[in-house]
Amino acid sequence: MSAHRRLLAAFIITALFMLVEAVGGWLSGSLALLADAGHMLTDTAALLMALLAASFTANRPNSRHTFGYLRLTTLATFLNALALLFITVMIVLEAVHCFLVPQPIADWSMMSIAVAGLVANIVSFWLLHGNSGEKNINLRAAALHIWGDLLGSVGAIIAALVILYTGWLPIDPLLSILVSCLVLRSGWRLLCESLHELLEGTPQQFNIQKLKREMTRNIPEVRNIHHIHLWQVGERPLMTLHVQVILPRDHDGLLHRIQDYLLEHYHIQHATIQMEYQLCEEDHCVIHQGAVNLHAHHNH
Repeated sequence: MSAHRRLLAAFIITALFMLVEAVGGWLSGSLALLADAGHMLTDTAALLMALLAASFTANRPNSRHTFGYLRLTTLATFLNALALLFITVMIVLEAVHCFLVPQPIADWSMMSIAVAGLVANIVSFWLLHGNSGEKNINLRAAALHIWGDLLGSVGAIIAALVILYTGWLPIDPLLSILVSCLVLRSGWRLLCESLHELLEGTPQQFNIQKLKREMTRNIPEVRNIHHIHLWQVGERPLMTLHVQVILPRDHDGLLHRIQDYLLEHYHIQHATIQMEYQLCEEDHCVIHQGAVNLHAHHNH
């Protein structure tokens, strides 16, 4: 089975059982099931993002969208993260209410749905684990979400067993809060990462000061590096920079060496390099707050 079909199958299974757990949690009165359904919503969102990324990456850029539609997946992730945080807060508030006013729970219904959800998570994880060797960050994130949801399903099963054999109802809101913490952690991380990318922040794996030091050390002709802009669209890092160099005999050869260095050491395939023979004046190399002349790469 191809990677895309595995991903689609995992998405369908997870989405269906998310709905089953949400309806089952509402009918049985189990907050643990509702919390696990919320966690499965994070899995569904992660799988959807992977599917969208695969689809939109296949679309070629055009004159109006020079980077294609890769940024759309980041925007969708941001909106999903906001929805997840809202759902988590609502579940925690309801759990507090159940502590104060315990509600009856249909324990056998809760148990059967939780077991079915666990089986669905195991199947989804198996489908995604077949692609664990791939470098696609969306697939790795989706597999990580499914693994976390396995813990949520186990928690719902434990709550059902405790209620069946002891009748201790507070275990359900307790475990629902525990699962909600997993959702909150995942949702907050998604929100921060997507917002950072939307604001064109420097990807976390890059250290600009280290990059400047190493490039000047390893390429003898390079004297100074400044006016660096480094951001990311989808999974693709992009870069613009000014490089002060000694007047080279082979201008194009030096340019290719710098590009090859960035590709080999930092996996930056798209870098716009302005080579200079004198140090750039400070006023021309710093973007001041409220500056009028914006750079072209901010228009994508």
